[in-house]
Amino acid sequence: MSVAAAESAAAQRAPAAGPAQVIDLRRVNAVQEAIQAGRLTQVRRTTLGGNDAIAQAALEAGARFFGGYPITPSTEVLEYSARYIMGHGGSYLQMEDEIAGIAAAIGASLGGVKAFTGTSGPGFSLKQENLGYACILEIPLVVVNVMRGGPSTGGPTDVGQSDVMQARWGTHGDHPIVAIAPATAQECWEETVRAFNIAEKYRTPVVLLPDAKVGQMKEPLVLPPLDLVPIVNRPYPAGAPEDYEAFGQTASGVPPLAPFGEGYRTHFTGLYHNRKGLPTKDMRLIDQLQKRIHAKLDTKEARADILKTENFMADDAEVLVVAYGITGRAAKDAVLEARAQGVKAGLLRPITLWPSDAGAFLPHLARAKKVIVAELNLGQYRLEVERLAYQAAQAAGKAPCEVVGLHRVDTRLIAPRDIYQEIVR
Repeated sequence: MSVAAAESAAAQRAPAAGPAQVIDLRRVNAVQEAIQAGRLTQVRRTTLGGNDAIAQAALEAGARFFGGYPITPSTEVLEYSARYIMGHGGSYLQMEDEIAGIAAAIGASLGGVKAFTGTSGPGFSLKQENLGYACILEIPLVVVNVMRGGPSTGGPTDVGQSDVMQARWGTHGDHPIVAIAPATAQECWEETVRAFNIAEKYRTPVVLLPDAKVGQMKEPLVLPPLDLVPIVNRPYPAGAPEDYEAFGQTASGVPPLAPFGEGYRTHFTGLYHNRKGLPTKDMRLIDQLQKRIHAKLDTKEARADILKTENFMADDAEVLVVAYGITGRAAKDAVLEARAQGVKAGLLRPITLWPSDAGAFLPHLARAKKVIVAELNLGQYRLEVERLAYQAAQAAGKAPCEVVGLHRVDTRLIAPRDIYQEIVR
């Protein structure tokens, strides 16, 4: 491939600037915000379950390959993809198990196709080794994990938020990860599009973490026209093939990625590798590789794209609730009830769970007298909130605020009344 041809191909793959200016997915309630600001005047209205909204968003974001295996409560993602992906010119492949499902998606992504896989609970455990492979090879990939209870088979049809720490630390080694927890069917659509954009722009796996209730709940959606869906495509090499380095140094820290079969030679191995992808024992190159894949997600631009937290009446909150997913919805009602009783309560709802949004949390943790972390597990995200509370206290030169957990693992939801009672306790 000539340099001119490569530059032409790169231009064809580049995302248009317009849609990203109409809908800013970095904002909470991005579609509604665009409507209210007058940037979006035409919409599509529909009703979907959260899992169907995820699959539809994936296709509308440009995903053209799904590889997976059916498992409750994520199977609707697979079923919707199987029904519609070929109509978009894509391919669906049901594999023999979860390990093969993510492996197939990785292969499709390396072939130049936006790819995703879906699972829940035990299936997410099985995907972890290949997820680590995707991390070290910087493969754009979206992994949908509709959370249920556990460990082991647990409650296949029951709700849980038990995979929060697994999403961050489930695979071995030092690796960055992005994990996003939508709370509504609307957010399932918006956050799936954003997940693909992050995966493509930064060459990284992204884990989508709806819980079972959000995944299977049907709700009205307001969507933009297809030509206004903000789409980002992966960086593509513009130089001569002989100069191509799939793991080279760039200003953004994100190397371009050429698909197999287009004249750019590289090597993909799970071993430490040099800039051409070949195994290496060079300590300097290993150090550069490890630090670069973390640093590329920690630039100012990357943090703006990746971190996302909803602030609900938290600016003057003395009692701060932290909750995500379906539990975040209950927390809003509890905060409103507490405010009606004169209690200065507020909610921080992390939409991006990992990396944690320290900039959004620290000012509120420094001011709050009490923090309640409500989640459908025995305190997984509470550990991160406690860490941030200690960091905020150190910066302020005072003792950390009280952090208490409100946890449930009996297959039932945490109700607004449960959170309200803890707020006023």
